Amino acid sequence: MAYQTVKSFYKNKNIFLTGGSGFVGISYIEKVLRSIPDIGSIYIILRPRKGQSIQERLEILKNNSVFDKLKTDDGFDVLINKIKPVCGDISEEKLGLSDEDYKMLCENVNIVVHCAATLDFETDLKTAVIINLMGTKRIVELCKQIKNLQCLLHVSSAYVNSNKKYAMEKIYDAPANYNDIINYVQTMDADKLNDATEKILGDHINTYTFTKALAEHVVNDARNTIPTCIVRPSMIVAAWKEPIEGWTISKNGPQGFIMGASKGVVRRLPVNQSLIYDYIPVDVVINTIIASTWFSAQFPNNAPIVDGQTPVFHCTTSTCNPFHWKAVKPVLSNTLHSFPIRGAVWYPNIKFLPNLYMYWISSAIFHFIPGYILDFVTKISGGRPILIRLHTNVNRSLSKLAPFIFNEWKFDNARTLSLQEELSVDDRSVFYIDPSSLKWIPYFTNLTLGVRKYLHKESDKTLKQALKKDFLLMFANISVQLFVVIFIWYLSSFITGTSFLSNYWAAIIVLIIGYIF
Repeated sequence: MAYQTVKSFYKNKNIFLTGGSGFVGISYIEKVLRSIPDIGSIYIILRPRKGQSIQERLEILKNNSVFDKLKTDDGFDVLINKIKPVCGDISEEKLGLSDEDYKMLCENVNIVVHCAATLDFETDLKTAVIINLMGTKRIVELCKQIKNLQCLLHVSSAYVNSNKKYAMEKIYDAPANYNDIINYVQTMDADKLNDATEKILGDHINTYTFTKALAEHVVNDARNTIPTCIVRPSMIVAAWKEPIEGWTISKNGPQGFIMGASKGVVRRLPVNQSLIYDYIPVDVVINTIIASTWFSAQFPNNAPIVDGQTPVFHCTTSTCNPFHWKAVKPVLSNTLHSFPIRGAVWYPNIKFLPNLYMYWISSAIFHFIPGYILDFVTKISGGRPILIRLHTNVNRSLSKLAPFIFNEWKFDNARTLSLQEELSVDDRSVFYIDPSSLKWIPYFTNLTLGVRKYLHKESDKTLKQALKKDFLLMFANISVQLFVVIFIWYLSSFITGTSFLSNYWAAIIVLIIGYIF
């Protein structure tokens, strides 16, 4: 096959995308439409929900903020109408597709991009198997029926190898036989399956990493029948450059806690500031998906593979541009107060604790005590109390996330960096996949601004009011802190029956506890 640029390769190609309404999926749609306008149709699988038809869900998708830049270009209506919904569900047989839609996809599709998955780290094994493992198996079965398939791109996760401190771009031995696991789920009593889950998972952190690891083997086992490729992102965060700096609709990872911190609700988090955390911007992930599909489809015999495996590309930063929270912590605090939100309920003040035990103590003081007070005030004033429920959910989630918070992984991405060199000069600028030049401090400033705009839905017009409120909340926060110190100082004097001034040690203890926790 003659060499083609990325744009020429994708010209008139029809794509079938799963997970099209998610963070990665909708970002992929936007990038393809904007950068490859000659693309054919993009078929996305949607299921009706909450009284919404798939057409209604499609209209909501088209109005997503990710398309704001594209809407300013001529021909937007033509491009956006290239998105074609099909009614289905990856958790059902034949993907829940009608016979007509199944046949239509087999006749027309050239590229399949499988993004759909359950990302819930707390989900039970049966649900994770049905969606992450059996869903992938059904995608592979469809691909085997597609007449002109050029590549199946499977979006996996770097954390499928979270049981290894250093992972290469290869498929490691399966943690179990995926057919056996499917059989367990289909035949075993639900209670017995839940009881056996820990033993089944072995050294895997949770059902997500376990089932995603098995799904890779489903894809790999099909490599001699259909062209396959796997991309493994780490924690996916806001856009670095495109479509807009800091754009995000995801509340996972740092975006979620910055959202809570800017509200003044989340004030403490367990974080080891010295560890390397692997974050990857969503636009780099999308470009890697596009480029690795292009490469794997064009050069199947030259793909850099291990022992005949499906080619794997790590979309990660830990080995080429490591991130430490200690580098951006001061900038984060400044940004929260330079660009506060009008909807803040208290003065933002985020503090990192080095372990969960210190966090539990700090959370009890700075989350739950104020939470009970504010929820009580909200309730008697006719509102809906939410803070205690919110912090309870946060603490439960942090318990599940502890292995990710207090462990460090390194994911080798040499193959992905070499893929950049395979691109033409023009393609490298459009489909950049090397995150080595990303500067974390300005990036996190843009991410924080993106959280303000896209998650809190606050425009620049609210900034003046928000700054005034932030100033008032600062004085309120200082006043409350002084009140607590003086109250405990006075209380200790009252209990001991000694003079107020002689109990200065009580105030010092309170200040020390506040500093530590």
